[in-house]
Amino acid sequence: MNTPPNTSDLDSARTLAAVVYALQAISFFFGITAIVAIVINYVKIDDIKGTWLESHFRWQIRTFWFGLLWGVIGAATFILIIGWFVLAADAVWVIYRIVKGWLRLNEGKEVFPQ
Repeated sequence: MNTPPNTSDLDSARTLAAVVYALQAISFFFGITAIVAIVINYVKIDDIKGTWLESHFRWQIRTFWFGLLWGVIGAATFILIIGWFVLAADAVWVIYRIVKGWLRLNEGKEVFPQ
């Protein structure tokens, strides 16, 4: 049975969520940081279950997997020209998700209601 996190644990998890958003943003230049970010999400998600930060961790996980999916589809269709548009749309979508999540985190709010 998980005990609810105390205030210092929540502060630490909030900082960690900000670090993950930063790692996701940096991944546009150094792709390996996205892998580090997703590992952090999966390792720490049980620690924040039932808190407002859980929505951020889930948001970050979905951003990674759907971004990767559309990135692979875009790369596979790159030679057909359509892949260019898929990759561009994917990049805009990932940037949107990072910015929205980070802003909501700074406001101390969930990304989406549970």
